[in-house]
Parts: sequence; C-alpha cells; structure tokens
Amino acid sequence: MTSGTSWAIRTAAVFTALAMSAACAASPGREGKPAGRPGAAAEPSADPSPARPQGPPGATPRPGEVGRIPRSADGLPPVVSSIPTTRKVVFLTIDDGWEQDPGFLAQVRDRRIPITAFVTRDAVEARGATDPTAQGGRFLGAGKWGYMRDLRDAGSPIENHTLTHPNLVTLGYEGQRAEICGASTVIRKQTGRAPTLLRPPFGNQNSLTRRAARSCGIDALLLWTATVQPGGKIAYQVPDKKLRPGDVLLLHFRPNLSKDFRVLVNKIERRGFELGNLEAYLKTALR
Repeated sequence: MTSGTSWAIRTAAVFTALAMSAACAASPGREGKPAGRPGAAAEPSADPSPARPQGPPGATPRPGEVGRIPRSADGLPPVVSSIPTTRKVVFLTIDDGWEQDPGFLAQVRDRRIPITAFVTRDAVEARGATDPTAQGGRFLGAGKWGYMRDLRDAGSPIENHTLTHPNLVTLGYEGQRAEICGASTVIRKQTGRAPTLLRPPFGNQNSLTRRAARSCGIDALLLWTATVQPGGKIAYQVPDKKLRPGDVLLLHFRPNLSKDFRVLVNKIERRGFELGNLEAYLKTALR
C-alpha cells in the first residue's frame, strides 16, 4: 500500500467518525431532548401544581346579597326560620342522629353537599328510648360520635339539639340550661368545636330558652320552613307549596336516608336552586 493510499484511507475514517458523532447528537429524544441510554430511567417531569385547598361546601353569599337579621333589643339570640336572600338558594339541615347511614355520609363527602347537623346526645349514642320513627333502620347508632366526626370532616357543622330531646318549654330556666349547655359540652368534647346554633326540639322555645342558649354560647336558634318526608318528599309550610329563596329544609336521621337524600338533592337542583352554606350565610345575615 502506498503512502498516498494510506493517507486517503485514514482521512475517510476520520470524516466517517465525525459524521456518525454529529448524527447521534442531532437525533432527538423525547420532546426534542437527546435520547438517553437504553433502559435508563426517564427524567422526572415537573411536579403538577398542588391542588388548591377546598373551602366549605355549598354556595356562599355574594357581596350585598344577604339581608340583615336584626338583633333583638334584649340581646338574646334571634330565632331564625329562613335566610333573607332573593337568590335561588336553600339550606339543608338534619336532626337527632339515630340512623347513621354510611351512604348518606358518602354523598355529603363525595358530592360536597352542604348540610348542618343538629344532634341529640341520646340519639347519637343510641341510649334511652328509641325514637319510634327511627325504628327499623339498619344503622341505628352504628358509628356513634365517630360518624359525627366523619360528617364534621366532610364539612358539616355539628350543632346543638339538646341532650335528651325534651319539649324545652315544659322546663324551667335551669332545666333548659342543663339540656342545652350539657349538649354543647358533649359536642365540643367529641368534635373539638362548641356549637353556635340551637334547634329546639319540636321547634318549641320561649324567652327562657333564649336566655339559657345565650348562657351556653349559642348565637341563634334555627327553625325551618319545610320538612322532608320519606321518599324525599318536601312538606311545605306555605300555601303555594313551592321552594322559596332562603328556605331552610329539615331532615331527620331516619331509615332509607341515603336513598331519600339522593332524591331530595336531585329534586332541588332540577328546580334550579343551589344548596347554600348555612354557616356562611348566617354569619353574613347576623353581622
């Protein structure tokens, strides 16, 4: 082999190596990046934006939307039946605590449905005489206070419905105070929050009730404008038998609660109403 031929071969080899190197560098990998080694782990992608913390469930007041609930001259907690608003929003509340249906809890949690629970100690703990309308249920006192804590964690305030569900107006001041303050103490111990609302059993109350409630840290007594019957049927207290803006609906922890609740919520939404956050609306109305 001549020296000229040897030089030509060496030169060609150099150019071939350079071309192959350039081709490898230009070969795009994923998203235009150089390809990695075979079998090498992919580079971790940028972390997605962290989920935004969710606020309380349900519609909250718009600026200027809510009318004012006047405070009484005697400084006692007001008695409230509905929220002063013209917005098509209603409020769901549920009383006592007998039938602790996990299906109801799942709906409240998974669909973020705003509901305020007014609980009675004897119902939650399934002690004493069982409410006849709660008999036949599958989950009578099943989760006790753990169930109420789960409702709390789903965004439902746990409020006061007395210890034993008496007709408060048949009791004197001290008797009423024992029922109301006793329930507030238990609820605070079990849930970590003292109630600020009282629903007097049967809706019965007098000035002694309000005095006792104030001494127990209660801001308002909450009644209702319509009740929910088996099958999710709404029993109205107005002649036109229609939902009205600001209505407060009363349910109970009863058999078939999960099914009835689903029917009720769908019915309300079909009629063009939103489900409101009672705590937020009351705070605005009682400002």
